[in-house]
Amino acid sequence: MDVYPDSLPYRELIIEENPFALFMEDMDEAIIGICRKAGSPSVLAYDYDKYAEILMEQENISYGEAVEWMEFNVVSAYMGEHTPVFVET
Repeated sequence: MDVYPDSLPYRELIIEENPFALFMEDMDEAIIGICRKAGSPSVLAYDYDKYAEILMEQENISYGEAVEWMEFNVVSAYMGEHTPVFVET
């Protein structure tokens, strides 16, 4: 059952659900949804590989370099309970 109208993008939905949710700068194309977990605030979910692809284009680096940078600077960075999640499919 879809609770929210399809016309609202995830960015707007997460602001409604959790105004403290964190966004990754210049990475909206990698947003794939919202992560909801009992007892925790809703946070944005990013596609791991899409994030790496965007980073590769922005920084003109290889996939391996993008993953290494992401793992150290983004994925492993805990910024509190509003930290986004990264989904690898």
